[in-house]
Amino acid sequence: MKILIKKKKSFTKKDDLIILNDKNSDLSQFKLTISEINFIKKSKKEITQINQYSRQLFIVNYEKNINKNKQDESLRILGHQLFKKASELTSIHIIDNHKNNNKNKNLTLKIAEGLALSSYQFLKHQTNPQAFKLKTIYLCEKVERQDIIELQNIINAVFFTRDLVNEPFSHLTAKDLANASKNIGKKFNIKTKVFNKKKIESLKMGGLLAVNKGSLDEPTFTIMEWKPKNAKNKKPIVFIGKGVVYDTGGLSLKPTANSMDLMKIDMGGAGTVIGAIQAIASNKLPYYVIGLNPATDNRPSGNAYAPGDVITMHSGKTVEVMNTDAEGRMLLADALSYAKKYDPKLVIDLATLTGSAVAAIGNYGFVSMHKDAHDEHENLKKVGLKVHERLAEFPFWDDYDELIKSDIADIKNLGGPYAGAITAGKFLSHFIDFPWIHIDLSCVYSKSEYGYRGKGATGMGVRLLYEFIKNKTKNEN
Repeated sequence: MKILIKKKKSFTKKDDLIILNDKNSDLSQFKLTISEINFIKKSKKEITQINQYSRQLFIVNYEKNINKNKQDESLRILGHQLFKKASELTSIHIIDNHKNNNKNKNLTLKIAEGLALSSYQFLKHQTNPQAFKLKTIYLCEKVERQDIIELQNIINAVFFTRDLVNEPFSHLTAKDLANASKNIGKKFNIKTKVFNKKKIESLKMGGLLAVNKGSLDEPTFTIMEWKPKNAKNKKPIVFIGKGVVYDTGGLSLKPTANSMDLMKIDMGGAGTVIGAIQAIASNKLPYYVIGLNPATDNRPSGNAYAPGDVITMHSGKTVEVMNTDAEGRMLLADALSYAKKYDPKLVIDLATLTGSAVAAIGNYGFVSMHKDAHDEHENLKKVGLKVHERLAEFPFWDDYDELIKSDIADIKNLGGPYAGAITAGKFLSHFIDFPWIHIDLSCVYSKSEYGYRGKGATGMGVRLLYEFIKNKTKNEN
């Protein structure tokens, strides 16, 4: 279900309302009884609900926060709380009733964002789905129509990423993932190209081909290119997403209980890249961006690549395979070296790469590291605070390079029991010669409800990349 966000000039006495209030607000325009007004004034709750039978009123006693990032996130959270109370309504109107609001569009937009993001459901495979009834959010303030369109496009992109990550492997092979990219490309005029196995072999992408050896399905390598005529940059920013549509660990079969239950989400990086480029293209940001998504599943058949193998990568480097469950970095390495052909301004890779990242920070943000991209990384961290998709920067000291040295090849694909997220990043750094940021996606999926991100696929990363590119369109000549 796609929730709609619309602009509306006014509301009627029968419309269900969310009213942003403070102690100085005038409630007379809402036709409340004296007892209702007194009840609201005495209430110490952040959200006070008035049931007038013909309509529902939700009065939000919200004091503005000096810190804008904290204010925005608290408003999104309020949107989530309001959705829980209003999900059985068909529509809701949001009004900012602060006395000196100057029609602050930010407050209503952020409430709407939290409401909309909370409305997501993945019902595709249910025979008798129980869908939420709320279908439309109306903004009654002087919000620019373009701001509403932008928010709607972002929500749609996040939902598409959530759909991809929630989709089981039985319905999302590497080819299906590539086709999803092509469909988005057609819809939003994104130039999309898919390499089949024969083309991948001709490019000598040894990492991708090695991981694919145990699969019954062929790999794909998808290129999505958004290059508008008014792009502000000549050199592109390249996003690279890990597209392992299902991961058994290969011959290094995952040993722990329930460890394979959620391995459909191992393509979360690719899903995030697709969603981010959809958001950028649907809002027509004037910036040249490319997405690269290598994709396969990782299975333990008789022909699967094995621990001890030496693989020659697309770059020509050789890799000693210590563990076939360290497969994501093999795909990403080929994509990173392929990205050199674009002479990129910056490359950002995104991957559900290590359990080490999850163990370190949980699912509250992303682990990140970089090389030759200090300023870009600082900007990305600032954006992360703005959209509350935060980056925890890990050290990238030279000492860690020692951990991936191989006795028989150039490097090995596993660094040992410690600093797993960092050594994975170190491995990837051997395949770059451009400014680069690595993001380990420790929060693309949540087993329990995580606020407006919901339960299941969160779509986190889409808003981060979109806002990062949007900032560039504003700050670069």
